[in-house]
Amino acid sequence: MLNIGSHLSVSKGYENMGKVALKMGANTFQFFTRNPRGGSAKELDLEDIKKLKKLMEENNFAPILAHAPYTLNMASYKEDTWNFAKRAFADDLKRLEIIPCSLYNFHPGNHTGKGVEYGIERIATVLNEIMTGNESTMVLLETMSGKGTEIGATFEELRMIIDKVKYSELIGITLDTCHVFSAGYDIVNNLDGVLEEFDKILGLDRLKAIHLNDSMTELGSRKDRHAGIGEGKIGLEAIINIIHHPVLKDLPFFLETPYDVEGHQREIELLKMY
Repeated sequence: MLNIGSHLSVSKGYENMGKVALKMGANTFQFFTRNPRGGSAKELDLEDIKKLKKLMEENNFAPILAHAPYTLNMASYKEDTWNFAKRAFADDLKRLEIIPCSLYNFHPGNHTGKGVEYGIERIATVLNEIMTGNESTMVLLETMSGKGTEIGATFEELRMIIDKVKYSELIGITLDTCHVFSAGYDIVNNLDGVLEEFDKILGLDRLKAIHLNDSMTELGSRKDRHAGIGEGKIGLEAIINIIHHPVLKDLPFFLETPYDVEGHQREIELLKMY
């Protein structure tokens, strides 16, 4: 069974996201924990969350995925940005103990000129200050494309973060197909080789979710430009190979392609044909 969904808006409620997912033929979804370009978070409606949990149980949902806001930059040298990242991260973990969601994805961050090692130390410091080891949520580092001063474009950089985290058993990975392709990992012609490298450096047991996106730009471009499924440089054939790969096929896949709900529904229908 293909476990697939897309990114949905939490503004109309958690149960509504579940209903929209079902309507589009999905059995999971991703949502932002708070304003993706800001920092405010909507007050939790416990009755709404209870209804979502019931809907998920009745419809055999795969794990859903919470996504941190883009403004969360744990690698920043700016104290106000870094302190916001700590506050938002801590608050999100508390909220996710209430929401029926055990996966929390975030972009490792940008060191903005201070260097990768500096940025990694800043990220690890936040994780170690906030995480207690008692969380029921798996915290996922997302693979990045490497644009600008992004951290996480290589498996080695992600490993460096994990190795500095005290409760590293709670750290997993979200693999973004557009990002890894743009970072130079040839998932089109050498998917097995990329996964073997991932396993050697990070361990496939840490891979918990896939952001399923095509790429507008070439292999190794180091640009973050998502394309619709089969409409980019990765192509439909390679994406079909990804969703059916024995190592990946049981993971939850999340579309972040540049379409609305109707567009994502068409993509889900397309992928289910294969």
